[in-house]
Amino acid sequence: MPLCCSLVEIAKLRNEFPVTRTHAYLNAGTDGPLPVASVRAAIAELEREAEHGRAQRHFERRGELGSELRCAYASILGSPVEHIALTSCTSEGIAQVIAGLRLGAGDEIVTSDEEHPGLLGALAAARELHGVSIRMAALGEVAGAVGPATRLVACSHVGWMSGSLAPAELAQCDVPVLLDGAQGVGAVPVDVTALGCDAYAGAGQKWLCGPDGTGMLHTTPELRERLAVDRRGYGNQAHADAGLDAGLHADARRFDSMALSAETLACALASMRVLAEAGWPAVYERSRGLAALLAERLRECGREVAPRGDTTLVSFSSPDPAAERAHLAEQGVILRNIPGRPWLRASVGAWNDEGDLERLLGALMV
Repeated sequence: MPLCCSLVEIAKLRNEFPVTRTHAYLNAGTDGPLPVASVRAAIAELEREAEHGRAQRHFERRGELGSELRCAYASILGSPVEHIALTSCTSEGIAQVIAGLRLGAGDEIVTSDEEHPGLLGALAAARELHGVSIRMAALGEVAGAVGPATRLVACSHVGWMSGSLAPAELAQCDVPVLLDGAQGVGAVPVDVTALGCDAYAGAGQKWLCGPDGTGMLHTTPELRERLAVDRRGYGNQAHADAGLDAGLHADARRFDSMALSAETLACALASMRVLAEAGWPAVYERSRGLAALLAERLRECGREVAPRGDTTLVSFSSPDPAAERAHLAEQGVILRNIPGRPWLRASVGAWNDEGDLERLLGALMV
């Protein structure tokens, strides 16, 4: 199948990621590869802080970098910038939405049976602390599972275990929809308006190849008005010097993390620029094309491939996933196993090439 190499200068893009020189890195679903430009950007910020100190100009610099990153995140989600909060991870955004709804006994949240601990933790807190009922369905059936007591649907946009996609019918739900976009943003095209979701929480460190401690939360104005905000500090208050009357920002900045460092923000921005320079449509097309090719080759090699959508994740059968993952790592092939399932999971990015796939397939035969 054609992989549209003409759309992505693959050699140039791969050269941005030092790990690809020694490893077949297929683990962006956990943490994406870090571009050398991002390392340099973070170092530059730290050197600036060391040389000039951290006074007024330093905090202005943090604000400028935060504004740039917010705009970049808004663009890739197809969201107005005022709907975007800067978070430290997907889980933080998810927790803010679920806790902010102030649900209680008699209320229900519908989710899927293949969710990540980052979502399950927030759901467990709602159940244990506030008596909220949690009902699970298969990811493809969550829209049809909405009932009279349902107050929220919270599930993955792209399932982290299998790479399956959430059903399009969620856009028609008459209750708020929160999507866990950790395996979506940067991996597949995302348009939050077309998805019809009320909230979309994403990761900066996975498919956007940013540093740990970065993420985003999109919320619609209608949902935002319903969400209580317990955690308040300098970063998310409208008038932080006004004491108890500081108030919250009117827009999504009210959900911002309290403190993201200048070096973290600069690193994340540099990573997004590397990928944007390659062209997001080309990045998406190549990533998904390579993933589809890998799935086909694995089947030819006798491995069962988990049901999946047109995504960048390929989960496949393994007789001993943890042991085989360790064996593959010794061969320079980096991927992960899925806890509780007999699967290994390869995360295929535009920085990968056919040689990486062959290296994985060859190591599986050893």
